[in-house]
Amino acid sequence: MCGIVGYVGTKECRGILIEGLKRLEYRGYDSAGIALLDEAGEIKIARSRGKIAVLEEKLRLSPISGEIGIAHTRWATHGKPSDENAHPHRSGPFVVVHNGIIENYADVKTRLEKEGYSFSSETDTEVIVKLAESLWRSGWGYRESIVGALEQLKGSYAVVILCSENPDGLIAARKESPLILGLADDGYYLASDVPAILPYTKRIVYLEDGDIAFLTRDGFSVEDSAGKQRRRTAQIIDWNPVMAEKAGYKHFMLKEIHEQPQAVIDTFRSALDLHSQVVRLDGLNLPEAEVEKLEKIYLVACGTSYHACMVGKYMIESMCRIPVEVDLGSEFRYRKPMISEKTLVMVISQSGETADTRAALSEGIAGGAPCKAVVNVVGSSLARMADGVIYTHAGPEIGVASTKAFTAQLIAMYLFSLYCAKALGSLTRDDLSRCVQELVELPGKMEEALSMSNQIKVLAKKYMHASDFLYLGRGILYPVALEGALKLKEISYIHAEGYAAGEMKHGPIALIDENMPVVVLLQQGNLYEKMLSNVQEVKARDGQILAVVEDHPDEKIGASDFQLVIPHSSAWLAPVLFTIPLQLLAYHIAVLRGTDVDQPRNLAKSVTVE
Repeated sequence: MCGIVGYVGTKECRGILIEGLKRLEYRGYDSAGIALLDEAGEIKIARSRGKIAVLEEKLRLSPISGEIGIAHTRWATHGKPSDENAHPHRSGPFVVVHNGIIENYADVKTRLEKEGYSFSSETDTEVIVKLAESLWRSGWGYRESIVGALEQLKGSYAVVILCSENPDGLIAARKESPLILGLADDGYYLASDVPAILPYTKRIVYLEDGDIAFLTRDGFSVEDSAGKQRRRTAQIIDWNPVMAEKAGYKHFMLKEIHEQPQAVIDTFRSALDLHSQVVRLDGLNLPEAEVEKLEKIYLVACGTSYHACMVGKYMIESMCRIPVEVDLGSEFRYRKPMISEKTLVMVISQSGETADTRAALSEGIAGGAPCKAVVNVVGSSLARMADGVIYTHAGPEIGVASTKAFTAQLIAMYLFSLYCAKALGSLTRDDLSRCVQELVELPGKMEEALSMSNQIKVLAKKYMHASDFLYLGRGILYPVALEGALKLKEISYIHAEGYAAGEMKHGPIALIDENMPVVVLLQQGNLYEKMLSNVQEVKARDGQILAVVEDHPDEKIGASDFQLVIPHSSAWLAPVLFTIPLQLLAYHIAVLRGTDVDQPRNLAKSVTVE
């Protein structure tokens, strides 16, 4: 998501910071800014909405300089893209850049406003420096004020703070958001990712959760919040710039597959109240009383997001007992759907710019329906058009074939379903509490599923020459079968089809022979025995079975040729875990076939025309 660069040393650093931001552009951003401490000890700030080039023009017209500074590219989470919301943010002697989400910012902001502080932005970031200033004005030293402010924050952050009371250095801290320190002969560098500082040093210190780093021209120290020293050792990074952008992964797609646990955490973090075990969707703009009036929900999307809608249908109908229709954006407006004020229209899009999905939302608006959007980009067209939004905090997705955006969308659907279930009373308090706990445990299970990558690579070698694949799933895993087949088609160019397993006898069974790999998704539950019957039917026709199963495989699956075992989860969250091995299978097959994994032929990341 956002990009951070900092420097303290002996060089004029404006150019260093700007060039560092440019090397982080691949992360995506909507505004940029810089703050420098000049020779007079004054902090000068420049920031603007838009590309770094806009910021550079501002600096050309009104130059600033210094040997200590910080810079930032922002990908909006709290507050729309604007000059006012761009980083850095200042309060008193403190200036900050920040990546992450401050979960309790609303409570802190309310408290500070009562103390007489006013805010100039809509961001959660501004509370950091306001809180530090409040402590400083009460008599604390600048270091203690910063540390004290950080201790009061809940959420995730990587922060770098410039302070006019500290004219010789910078203070940086991290919690659940990456931040690195670069060591060089001319000074010290800070960044959210390696590419920003790779031209200046390959000696990197990876800061860890709870670390607070104090940098001066003469050295640095790393401490915890109690002032206890933490020993951190530099590593030599032998990356070229392209490798650095990919964090050492061969492709952006593989990097994004492995980023999914963090994307899931970032998506549910601000929506869960872990103390009371409830879901709060503040941006949805759908009071609980309005949920009770709904007679139908339309879920509309295109491509991979359409599969997320299909999973959402199973979640909403089973948790909430509200009828749900799933539609393709390209079909919805042309069939004259029956829409009213008692019909909710919810669209899903990673980019928030998909043309057909925008048209579908317009249809809902014209029909007088409450219209909501699930999007990954703050300030996108769909986010502006809808009267309520759930943001998936997956960060920029560079690979054309969607991976982390899809699983984040599944989490958004899960959160929405829990929210509506609470409003309707269709799940008990104990049920809701259990569902929240299962969601909190999900990222750890996803890490387990990701650890199968090498095992799946072996299977990919066996199946890479197949000309056709069949994917079978039942119930809530039927859309996952469709998504698995889509991933294989998109990046390996192998023909693949996903089917509801019960439909196999109605046509697809004619295709099965000894050359046909069949991927079956076996979830524990009321459809398990029926799926086992489908497995036997495939095997009786010499099909090659690759079974993805939960926990310990049942001995009845002995007919399968290969088994991939994933952790057990609740029925509603199982699609997230079943998706991961299918993504990895498609990826490894595509790599072995030599295709362009990140930019497959004929495809675009965002389809902005009909």
